[in-house]
Amino acid sequence: MGEKITSNWTTPAQNWTSVTEFILIGLSNNPETQKVLFAIFLMIYLLILSGNILIMITIVLDQGLHTPMYFFLSNLSFIDICHSTVTVPKMLADFLSAEKTISFGGCVAQMFFLHLFACTEIFLLTIMAYDRYVAICNPMHYLSIMSHKVCLLLAGTIWLGGTIHSLALTGMTIRLPYCGPKMVDNFFCDVPPVIKLACTDTYVIEILIVSNSGLISVVCFVVLVASYGIILVSLRTRLVAGQRKALSTCAAHLTVVTLFLGHCIFIYSRPSTSLAEDKVVSVFFTAVTPLLNPIIYTLRNEDMKRAMNKLLGRKVDTEK
Repeated sequence: MGEKITSNWTTPAQNWTSVTEFILIGLSNNPETQKVLFAIFLMIYLLILSGNILIMITIVLDQGLHTPMYFFLSNLSFIDICHSTVTVPKMLADFLSAEKTISFGGCVAQMFFLHLFACTEIFLLTIMAYDRYVAICNPMHYLSIMSHKVCLLLAGTIWLGGTIHSLALTGMTIRLPYCGPKMVDNFFCDVPPVIKLACTDTYVIEILIVSNSGLISVVCFVVLVASYGIILVSLRTRLVAGQRKALSTCAAHLTVVTLFLGHCIFIYSRPSTSLAEDKVVSVFFTAVTPLLNPIIYTLRNEDMKRAMNKLLGRKVDTEK
């Protein structure tokens, strides 16, 4: 009898998935704390939606912002909305619920879209660094290199890359047998805490995750830092005014990159062992970074502030 169980547990290919739902441990089990967290994260989510939607509307309506840089920025805002929507609404509902359950299918969907938007954002941040490199280091040929056709091609490529990455990661996860433990040690379904619940040895899967997600994060981070390093070196020969604007843009990008990729490197560049810091880092990854993006790209960007003031002025005039 014991030999039969051991044999099944070491054969992931068999259809041993008997778990129909998972239980999310969440951020807190204290009812009063959950009410406070609900109010905080509801406000954060509403700010994420309003801030990123405002950025997209401003870019669409202002002809002066129809450039490659702002095309990619509007894509970033759209991804941030999608990325936060994958996890935050479910977290808000769980704050008001006694049982924080999620169906097996819902868990798989959450993992798929989480990695789709996260990986696409990593690729997008890399493309944005390349865009700034061309704009600052080769300004005479910028519009020919980053033409509208090229921008659309790059956008399609990063979405395709994110889809392939997410399908591969989710596919490996759902093929594992789940036959008992249901407690996911987080407030959303992610690959590392979910595969810990599998009734089989997941060492090979963990290595594949590190070599996939971890490698993508580290390589993109190195490429981004190198790109901005080259940009900063080239700025030494520029005029002070040009330096200030370019440095402001690069500083904004580096802030976003550090916050976003820092989480990916921390979570996916090691085996799936739970650390006390995982949930804190995950909060920054799913809620805080999408909130900071519109702040960073508007408060540090004179063109965006001018365009937004112009847009709000039109609304006031229209109301009058």
